[in-house]
Amino acid sequence: MIKETTRKTVDIIGTETDFGASKRGVNMGPMAIRYAGLQEGLEQLGFNVVDHGDIVPSQGGAGTEKLRFLEQITDANKKLYNKVSQSLLDSHFPVVLGGDHSISAGSVSAVSRHFGRIGLIWIDAHADWNNESSTVSGNMHGMPFSAVCGFGPDCMADFGDGAVFVDPTKCALVGARDIEPQERERLKKAGVNVFPICDVDKYGIYEVMKKAIGIVCRDTVGMHLSFDVDALSPEEAPGTGTPVSGGLTVREAYLATEMIAETGRLLSMDMVEVNPILDIQNKTGKLASRLILSALGKVVY
Repeated sequence: MIKETTRKTVDIIGTETDFGASKRGVNMGPMAIRYAGLQEGLEQLGFNVVDHGDIVPSQGGAGTEKLRFLEQITDANKKLYNKVSQSLLDSHFPVVLGGDHSISAGSVSAVSRHFGRIGLIWIDAHADWNNESSTVSGNMHGMPFSAVCGFGPDCMADFGDGAVFVDPTKCALVGARDIEPQERERLKKAGVNVFPICDVDKYGIYEVMKKAIGIVCRDTVGMHLSFDVDALSPEEAPGTGTPVSGGLTVREAYLATEMIAETGRLLSMDMVEVNPILDIQNKTGKLASRLILSALGKVVY
């Protein structure tokens, strides 16, 4: 067992990517989260902090109908993969700020290659388990979870070193409430552990997270957390491009991240889909910053 959150240097890595989403503006998410006091908060927790700035995607074409803006997204993810890989080689803790959720393909792929057998907690209103065959929209922020587990698109998981896929049975999707029919079938076939919002209603977030953490930490080095702010109810997090009613409360989100921190098994994390254009006085950016701090050990008492 590796207590990874004992690493004392945090690398902040932003990715100004909004090509994976249908609405523009989420590329400004890293700025909003930083502005909410992320670095200062991490330093108060005792971490050394190195801010590596933001990755900016290259220019390119529109991609294909089933893989929109493929060139730009692949470029950004390759750059992110390299930065996260270097952070881990330096024995630092990478905190990746999005940007749309397509960026998690680059970060998770780097973590999986570095550590080998990892677990993955995906907190999201959506499943993100499409590929080029199942997608309806072609928006690639709906594909990274599938990609990093080896169910395509392959271009989102292999950045030249050969992909090391995450075992889907060591993954937990928490808080989902907008899953497409084909995604549902593909998730079942893959063996992903799905805890939809109705499970949170029935059993409470404590029991759901207890089960999820047990799954992703059993026989693994540790876990990566990928947190999409649309997992929260839109009233709590209005600054996101794909809101879905009836999501997690702020208190449930805090308890989820606090429980992850308590394990000492967090290897790395993403915070994605903050869209300042759609936000109200940076409410969502502030919440995203605080949830990162919570996942890294900040407690009320």
